Amino acid sequence: MKPFDYVILRAAPRIQRGEFINVGAVLYCRALDYLGAGWDVKRERLLALDPGVDVDVVCASLEQVRAICAGDPVGGPAAATSIGERFRWLAAPRSTVVHPGPIHSGITTDPAAELERLLDAFVR
Repeated sequence: MKPFDYVILRAAPRIQRGEFINVGAVLYCRALDYLGAGWDVKRERLLALDPGVDVDVVCASLEQVRAICAGDPVGGPAAATSIGERFRWLAAPRSTVVHPGPIHSGITTDPAAELERLLDAFVR
C-alpha cells in the first residue's frame, strides 16, 4: 500500500455565491510516480447553479487540468514542471470557476483505480 493525495475539483459558476458542484478529481501518488485527473460534468446540474454558465469553458478547463497531469505541452508552463510541482500547482487554492477543494490523503496499490473510485464517490 502506498500513500496518495487528492483534491476534488469544483465548478462554481458564480464564485461569489459560494455554490459549487464536484466535477472532477486529481490524484497524486509520489511513491508510484502517478499523477492523474478525471472529470464528469453533469450539464443540467451546472446549469441549475447558473443558467448562463458556459459549460464548454468548464469542460475546457478540466481538459487543461488533465493535460497538466499528463505533462502535455497543451497544459502550458505548469505541464513542464515535475510531477510533484504539477500536483501542488493544481491543488493550490484559486478563485476561478474550476478550483480544487482541500487536499485529502489515502493509501492504495492502484492509483488509477483509486481515481475512478473517487470519481464514483464524489462526482458521478
